[in-house]
Amino acid sequence: MKVGLLSLGVVIATLLIAAMLFTPGWVHPPIIAKQNGYRGTGEDQITTAATQRILKAANVLPEVIEKASPDGERATAVYKNVKVLNDLSADQFNRVMVAITRWVSPEQGCAYCHGDNLADDTLYTKILARRMLQMTRHINKDWKDHVATTGVTCYTCHRGQPVPSNIWFENPGAPHAGGFAATNYGFGHPAKTNGDTSLPVDSLTSYLENNEQIRVEATSALPRGDGASIQSAERTFSLMIHMSESLGVNCTFCHNTRNFSGWSESTPQRSVAWHGLELVRDLNDVYLDPLRSTYPANRLGPRGDSPKLDCGTCHQGVSKPLYGAGIAKDYPELGGAAAP
Repeated sequence: MKVGLLSLGVVIATLLIAAMLFTPGWVHPPIIAKQNGYRGTGEDQITTAATQRILKAANVLPEVIEKASPDGERATAVYKNVKVLNDLSADQFNRVMVAITRWVSPEQGCAYCHGDNLADDTLYTKILARRMLQMTRHINKDWKDHVATTGVTCYTCHRGQPVPSNIWFENPGAPHAGGFAATNYGFGHPAKTNGDTSLPVDSLTSYLENNEQIRVEATSALPRGDGASIQSAERTFSLMIHMSESLGVNCTFCHNTRNFSGWSESTPQRSVAWHGLELVRDLNDVYLDPLRSTYPANRLGPRGDSPKLDCGTCHQGVSKPLYGAGIAKDYPELGGAAAP
């Protein structure tokens, strides 16, 4: 009986090998490699045609609404309780409202933020929308080191959904025993944020909310409290995997593998990425964390924290959101820079 099962196993294995070698379903897709640095440095970006098709379909640009005149009657003279866009004309204000509806709540419509009385602040979504408008203007005005003149709009993150696809909460990790096994520092639990590896499941709280120092290599031979512990190194690796997957790039998009920590041997993109991390920290700390009391309980995380953003919230799989299309220039009402 055992010999028969063994023979059957050999036959099955042989058939699988033959299928792998001679049928198209097992063929690895053609790899597309694009050199990112100097020749010979191995700083190639790897992708496939299938991946590119998926990303292009997910980064379709919205239709631009016809521009409105900044002249004429003010929005504050036409509408009551205008607290953020009070520098716009009524026509500009209406244009922004139409755009937000298309970008954020195309199915829900104006009712997602407004009741019958447009001036009423009963719906929490209206309070959130005001703060998001302030945040969008802040990014376009004060974070040109990262967004340059490309800028952002509500569509950059929302893509036609009331809640962006890529948000995060503090992750308490999987349930575990008490006593000496009270914690495993988040190791060994594959998750989206650690690239389905055994690295810590929550590096975002440490680095994108609590603003801990991001460091892998120590600055001295022995640990001296400089943020280079084994745990911080593992969290940093987890964060780097998150950034790589969020932007759809390899580590060599920013780093030279000859010297990962050396800025002089890194690509210019590393500086842009550093400003991006600082931008995310700023937005989470100043705009998103303080909204905790505004959200209903069902919108909060397992630890009662408000939803926050990370690199993937804007980038969504490409190195430049929406492939670098400068849609913010079409909406100066949101602080977008005019085209040069």
